[in-house]
Order: sequence, then structure tokens, then C-alpha cells
Amino acid sequence: MDGSVLYLAMPSITSAITPTTDQALWILDIYGFVVASLLIAFGNLGDRYGRLKFLLAGAVVFGAGSVGAALSPNPETLIVCRALMGLGGATLLPSGLAIISNIFLNPKQRAQAIGIFAATFAAGFAIGPIVGGLLLSRFDWGSVFLINIPVVILFLAFAPVLLKEVRETSPGRVDALSVVLSAVGILMTVYSIKSAAAEGFSGAQLAIGGVGLAVVVLFVRRQFTLEQPLLDLRLFRDRVFTVAILTGLLSLVAWAAAGYLGGVYLQSVLGYSVLTAALLAMPGAAVLTVTCIGTSAIVDRIGKRAALIASHFAMGTGLLLMLLTGVGGGVAAFIASTMIAGIGYGLSFSLVAETAVAAVPTERAGSAASIAEMSNELGNALGISLLGSLAAVCFRILGPDVAGTLDETLDTPGLAAAAAREAKEAFVSGMHVAIAVASLLTLALGYLAVRWVPRQEVK
Repeated sequence: MDGSVLYLAMPSITSAITPTTDQALWILDIYGFVVASLLIAFGNLGDRYGRLKFLLAGAVVFGAGSVGAALSPNPETLIVCRALMGLGGATLLPSGLAIISNIFLNPKQRAQAIGIFAATFAAGFAIGPIVGGLLLSRFDWGSVFLINIPVVILFLAFAPVLLKEVRETSPGRVDALSVVLSAVGILMTVYSIKSAAAEGFSGAQLAIGGVGLAVVVLFVRRQFTLEQPLLDLRLFRDRVFTVAILTGLLSLVAWAAAGYLGGVYLQSVLGYSVLTAALLAMPGAAVLTVTCIGTSAIVDRIGKRAALIASHFAMGTGLLLMLLTGVGGGVAAFIASTMIAGIGYGLSFSLVAETAVAAVPTERAGSAASIAEMSNELGNALGISLLGSLAAVCFRILGPDVAGTLDETLDTPGLAAAAAREAKEAFVSGMHVAIAVASLLTLALGYLAVRWVPRQEVK
């Protein structure tokens, strides 16, 4: 819910604290990068020290970051608070799944519980825009972060009573150097890409990118030398596992980019209010939620392989419909796009972890699940940073050269009508390029799924 609300709130945040293009992208995706960088490490630490302790501590940190974000007076403070929220969020997903798996010992009940757990993510995507739209139509932008506080308070009150502590009897060692290398490599590489998108190429930007890539290479090489790697890359030798992880990554890349760019399009290009934009996003969110909940029934009817393949082609086809949007209108195309793509998102969100775990030996199921979780968080961040940066580059090239973003340009005093329309057209062109790339990637992965996932995976 927090992520989907933030997409809608960005135009309001941009007008209030005027972040640069680079800062706006960091506000959106620093949370995902912190979570993705620490997810596996925190999962291992939870095994060692106790999942419930990590869950409670993470909730406190997440709540503190939310309060700080709501009261942020400038972009720098908001970015730091979003990173703090990511620090807390990195404890929540793996610990939550581990505790649920230990509460429900009956396999059938456990499967149902995990299905409900996954459906809550889709429900959050669905209700986030409505809650955010209602808040933003009445209150300051900081209210979108304060909605986390009642949830955190209720959780801290009831979790110690209703949940039990879970820890592994012989947890693996956490390689601290791998944690540092992965976090530093990802952040430096993406920072370089975002800087190029916002300000163009420079010697410093290229140097940072080169160092970041070198650190990522060192991280990958180190994983093959460790007895207990932070990220078990050997699992990618299995083609089905590789398809599942790429599905988790690309589905979130596409969803995040389309959600962010679509929110700006509805508000800043077509001129709809925040609440109206939220309502227009509801049909797609509803389809996503229903698909998530009904995935098990769909799989029973058509099989896991067909459902996995269908998810890619639904996402790819839905995204292509976004190319029918324009400065003069495009609401129908937007709604149709989100609904068709929503089917693909719903199927992929529900199938990725199960497919990845089923593709590897039982003793490596934990590593497979952690990688699947990380692929989702990393995809969410990459969707904004990479495709958002691509759209920003197009805007910088095609726009009226008044400011770095559409909202900054439109807020410029005395802006001529012709310049405003040129800026809107440049944004739509950039959005089309980014969405087209996302669509082609998902369709290409669908083709790979047809080739690589064997027919027996239907069972």
C-alpha cells in the first residue's frame, strides 16, 4: 500500500519540497534498494537470533522512518527516512513467511495461509490508491506516510501475544563482506544511471558507475567461493528456476514503472485530481487482487506452466496498450492496460516463489525462496530507477529545456502554453519508450518460458 500511495503522491511532493529529477527517483526507489540489498542477510540473521524479534524490531524502525518521512522538510531528509523504512522493511517479508510456515504445520493449511499472505500484497496495491487519493484530497502529502503508524501500533500490540518465536537450530554464517559488496555495488551502479538520466554523462558519473559494476562483479565471484554464499548463484543453472526469478524481477520492474509513470500521466498530463487518478487506477488494482486470490484455481484448471506463460503475455499485451495514450486523452487505454496487465501481475506474484522453490532440491528451498523475494524487491526498485531514468532522458532531450521534470516545468511561473504542451508531449513520449521496453522484456521472457519450462511443470 505504501508503494502504490507514493506513486500518486509524487506530484504533490514535487510541488511541496521541489526535489530534483535525481532526488525524485531516489525518493521512489531507495526503499526498494535497501530492502533488496539486505533481504537475504536479514533472513539469515533472523534464523540466528529469532524471527519474531526481527519482525518487532523491523516494525519499530519502519514506523520511525514513516514518521520522519511525513515530517521531512526537504528531499534529502525524505530520502534518508525512506532508506530507514527500507531498513525496517527488509526484516518483514522473510520473517513473516517463516513464522507463518511454523504456525501452520498442516501442509494444506500452510499453503492456504501463504496464499492469503500473498493476497494481502495485492490488496495493498488495490486499496493504496484509494486511501492515498482520499488523504491527499484533504491533507498534506505527509499523510501518506502517517497511515503506516496505526498498522505498526496494532502489530506491536498483538504480535507478541499471537505469534511465536522461530529460529533455526543450526543457522548459517552471514558473510558481512558479501552484504557490503551487494549494497554498495547496486547503489553505486544505479546512482550512476540516474545521474546520467538527470544531468547527462560526466567523468565523475562514469567513474562511479564503473566502480559500482566492478563491485558487483566482485560480489558475484565471491559467492562462488563461499561454502555458505549470501546469494546461491548456482541455483541459476536450472532453467526453470531462472525463468521464475526473472519473472519475479521483470513483473515488478514493469508494475513499478507503469504505476509511477501512469500516476504522473493522469495528474500532470491529463490534469485529473489525485482522487480521480486513484479511482481510474482501481479497475486494474481490483483485477490484480482477484487474480492473486484466484491463482490456485487458475493453476488447477490450466496448469502451472500455462499460467506462468500466460502471465508474461498478459503483462506484455497490457503494457502495449499504454502506447495508445496521448496528451489529448487516453483514459480508456490506460484502464484497459492496467486490467489486462493486472492479470499477468497477479499470476506472476503468486507463482514465482512456488515455481522457484519447486525447481530446486528440498535442501536448497530456503535459498530459492530468499532469491525469489529479493527479485521482487529489486525489480520494484529497478522499475523506477532504470525505466524511470529512461523516461527522464527522453524528457530531457525532447522537452522545452525549462526544468528537469514535467511537474517542475509546469510549476515554472509564466510558462507559455506552447512550452507546457511541448513538455507534456515529451513526457508522454518518454513514458511510451519506457513502457515499450518493459513490454518487450516481458514478452521475450514469455518466449523463453515456452522454450525452457518443460510440460511436466504443469503438475
